[in-house]
Amino acid sequence: MPQPYHAPPRASFFQKLGPGGAASLGLAILTTLGLGGLPWLYRLRRVLQGAHGDEPAPADAILVLGRRLEGDHLTPVFEARLAQAEVLWRQGLAPRVYVAGGTTGTASRSEAEAGRDWLVARGLPAGAIHLEDRSQHTLENLFNVRSHMRAEGWRTLVVVSDPLHLARARATALGLQLEVRCCPAPEAPPVRGSLAWWRRAALEGFLLHWYHTGMLYSRLIQSRSQLERVT
Repeated sequence: MPQPYHAPPRASFFQKLGPGGAASLGLAILTTLGLGGLPWLYRLRRVLQGAHGDEPAPADAILVLGRRLEGDHLTPVFEARLAQAEVLWRQGLAPRVYVAGGTTGTASRSEAEAGRDWLVARGLPAGAIHLEDRSQHTLENLFNVRSHMRAEGWRTLVVVSDPLHLARARATALGLQLEVRCCPAPEAPPVRGSLAWWRRAALEGFLLHWYHTGMLYSRLIQSRSQLERVT
């Protein structure tokens, strides 16, 4: 059976799109403009609501979503995500931590490898850390982790990311039929209420609208290749 499309390492924007990606992006732009920005405003509201996350609860694993490295170094956002995962692990919320993210940009190592090294340096045992080191974006992070969890018989997941990313992460996880709770990394930049924070919120609102547009488009045209990536 053919495998769902996965972007190659260091994928460009267009390589990440995959089957139907360009069409769904065009539809997302057209619907946003054609409806006077209302779809974007609705999704922006969801982004802001999702930034608070869920009440912590025990799970089979904690997942730190990847973040593009600067050279081979962690960004402050990725480091904040990892720090929050460390806190949750030390609280006993889950016995294992997934670190997700493939090789992107100009890095010589994957985001997952860089994240593991940071956690090990902080005292987490290497045996408690699992790597998902092939993905190029959030959808692939979650898709690949789901495959490993199913193989191991694990069901529940705490997803850790910066607050404004959580709404899109949750929607993607639910689309993949993952049982998740979301936890924000409170120290992740940008500072809440700053201009950079609102710019990021605006972008996440559109990206969330694009995700839902892509799901609807894939179902309407009954594209097996597209649906295999997102469900």
